[in-house]
Amino acid sequence: MNDRLYKVLLGPHVSEKSTMVGDTGNQVVFKVANDATKTDVKAAVEAMFQVKVDNVTVANVKGKNKRFGQRHGKRSDWKKAYVRLAEGQDIEFGAAG
Repeated sequence: MNDRLYKVLLGPHVSEKSTMVGDTGNQVVFKVANDATKTDVKAAVEAMFQVKVDNVTVANVKGKNKRFGQRHGKRSDWKKAYVRLAEGQDIEFGAAG
């Protein structure tokens, strides 16, 4: 397998919206590398989880401006990918505890 595919997916993104999308739309949300393309994400998910990917949508998330005491700063920009799995496919992440 191409070594680049291991560097595309940074991890699952867990939020209220991603949980709702996963329950209703057979989708999984991943945090991905900033230079990742839709085809990179599709190839990485299919290779790592042995599932059939139907569609990939990517979104650039702008970092928030934050204040740390008297200093002003900005969190890093990042990219997330909504991966729609084919009918009957599922990705199980390990259960805690």
